[in-house]
Amino acid sequence: MTFPISEASPVRFSGPLPAAADVVVIGGGVVGVMTAWFLAKRGVRVVLCEKGRIAGEQSSRNWGWVRQQGRDPAELPIMIESLSIWKGLEAEANADLGFRQTGVLYAANGRKDMAEFEAWMAHARAHGLDTRLLGRVEIADLLPNAAGWVGGIWTASDARAEPWVAVPRLAEAAARTGVTIVENCAVRALDMAAGRVAGVVTELGRISADRVVLAGGAWSALLARAHGVDMPQLSVRATVTATVPMAEVFSGAAADNHFAIRRRFDGGYTLTPGHFHEFFIGPDAFRHLRAFLPQIRKDISGTRFLPAAPRHYPDAWGTPRRWAADAESPFERLRILNPDPNRAMIERLRDRFAAAFPALGRPKIATAWAGMIDTMPDIVPVIDHAAALPGLTIATGMSGHGFGIGPGIGRVVADLVEGRAPGHDLTRFRLSRFGDGSAVAPGPAL
Repeated sequence: MTFPISEASPVRFSGPLPAAADVVVIGGGVVGVMTAWFLAKRGVRVVLCEKGRIAGEQSSRNWGWVRQQGRDPAELPIMIESLSIWKGLEAEANADLGFRQTGVLYAANGRKDMAEFEAWMAHARAHGLDTRLLGRVEIADLLPNAAGWVGGIWTASDARAEPWVAVPRLAEAAARTGVTIVENCAVRALDMAAGRVAGVVTELGRISADRVVLAGGAWSALLARAHGVDMPQLSVRATVTATVPMAEVFSGAAADNHFAIRRRFDGGYTLTPGHFHEFFIGPDAFRHLRAFLPQIRKDISGTRFLPAAPRHYPDAWGTPRRWAADAESPFERLRILNPDPNRAMIERLRDRFAAAFPALGRPKIATAWAGMIDTMPDIVPVIDHAAALPGLTIATGMSGHGFGIGPGIGRVVADLVEGRAPGHDLTRFRLSRFGDGSAVAPGPAL
């Protein structure tokens, strides 16, 4: 089985491209779709431009977790709102998104994990979450296992959904609300006039708009830098598998340091490494090394380094950093990032699953894929206006946390675009933190 969203997938959203709009959203992942959704509900004329297919990249390739548990404290208020939004989305979108509140469990492999869980409980209590610590017996009662877990942390109100089903269906609902969505429509450049945004130049033509949202995931920094805005954004490859339908060992989502599972609506499990990803070294790795040093010093044990990204990737050695707006751009040369999964890791995942659940044995794999997770030095996103480019709002660097929090961030970004108070403290997500001398370091997230 191939991944269900690819460049070969039929175009579902073809516009037509209007000459003008109130807002142009760049990027058809969950954040871009939900930003457009909330703007359109307020009567704003929105065009969403997607260079490939809606949800073709990380928004469909993630684990499918909708979690409050373990988040950076600055993300938690938005995530709590996002979970509330998720609860009503299926009714609003008139579509089954696979959303189920079946809980999220983190299992502790040792005392260090338990100490981190105990420390995070302060944030859970501060926000009134139903999170609780589990001892060895309690975790065995919740999820019978042979993994030797010493305890865990459990949030029953957390949830799951089906990424490659949910985001396209949310895009369909946004289109019914009035959003003009155009796939196979790369934005090559911002159109600037008198020092501010006046629209965008796409491969299909120009759109006049005085407000633009950049929600391009792993590609965002490439476009921003072409206009003089430097963001220390990098990407890592993450391997994911889906098992064939099998007996249910757990109805929710669970992870330890070695593997993670999430029950799927098709009766199988999404099975992934718990603490492993791969980093392709490119020019931006050297450019942003200093910004990422705190993250490197904290823990790089789960990172495998590779000498170069595949051809045409955002940080590949041969990818141009400058191009003409009237010529083919990097965004057209590779419309969907579709990295190969790590096959050796898949076999290790099967072994780890069997060791934890010997009665089920090594699961059969229906399909496997990988995605490129865009990340920031402090592992939290940028959600901010670009001061150097008036009219541009940036929402990127979700750092593997974007699917669950996407509806909440979409609402926040829509408010930012309209000049409204976003309702949350966004100080930690400001773009200027990377250049104003602030200490940039990962927070107390799990």
